[in-house]
Amino acid sequence: MKLKSISLSRSGVRVIDAQTKHAIEFKGRIIFLCASTIESARILLLSGIANSSGQVGKNLMDHIMGGGANARIDGPMDKDSIGNRPNGIYVPRFRNIGKGKSSFARGYGFQGGGGRSDWGRGVEQAGFGAEFKKSLRKPGPWGFSFYGFGEMLPNEANRVELDKSKVDAWGIPAAHITCVYGDNEKALVHDMSITAAEMLAEAGAHEIQPYTSNNPPGLVIHEMGTARMGKDPKTSVLNAHNQSWDVPNLFVTDGACMASTACQNPSITYMALTARAAAYAVDAMKRNEL
Repeated sequence: MKLKSISLSRSGVRVIDAQTKHAIEFKGRIIFLCASTIESARILLLSGIANSSGQVGKNLMDHIMGGGANARIDGPMDKDSIGNRPNGIYVPRFRNIGKGKSSFARGYGFQGGGGRSDWGRGVEQAGFGAEFKKSLRKPGPWGFSFYGFGEMLPNEANRVELDKSKVDAWGIPAAHITCVYGDNEKALVHDMSITAAEMLAEAGAHEIQPYTSNNPPGLVIHEMGTARMGKDPKTSVLNAHNQSWDVPNLFVTDGACMASTACQNPSITYMALTARAAAYAVDAMKRNEL
């Protein structure tokens, strides 16, 4: 049976069987909503609950990426990277930490790595015939790259709403998404290219090529926000335990709960928040508070 969740209530979940299209309702003492950032917001909006703050669907965020630099770097020509996936490197956030402050808020980290170019370099080289192809069988020169991933600031204008004209295969209003990067995010990407080039130069690299990319939100696939945690029920959807202010037996522990993005991959954070919220819910049930 394939089920499509369409709404929540204070006592259960209403779903549609994707094959028969029959509606079914499941009752539960507590409910954990973890349908992903955009879909969790859509389900909450369809349900019409947990939104006394008016914050459901607002502050949609995604990391921003696309600034960095590539370069040639001297390496032993009798050596090559071994294995299908040799390890890369990670440079943690270093902007706006300590005394040094930048013209923009928050920061970014770098992913990257080194290696020797393979036969694909032939696309940019002049050559033809058997000898040319034979030359591409040998590894090319060593290179090193940095690729930045930065934080996106929350903005209520970036949001998920119910589409007024478009519905999904079950006749349920689809999600309408409005999301753009702001000036701060664009400044991060620009700075990524500068600092990546500077690091490579200090490491002795040459033929350094800084770059920036105009990637849209959603490409990083780290969607967050839309049901943010907070200290005040007037300005947030969830409390510090991922528990709905309005519906105490409802918990949201996917990316929707995030109030900011930081610049790291968020998956492990979601897992930790879920484990903590589940432990809190169990203890609350034992105390008959839920």
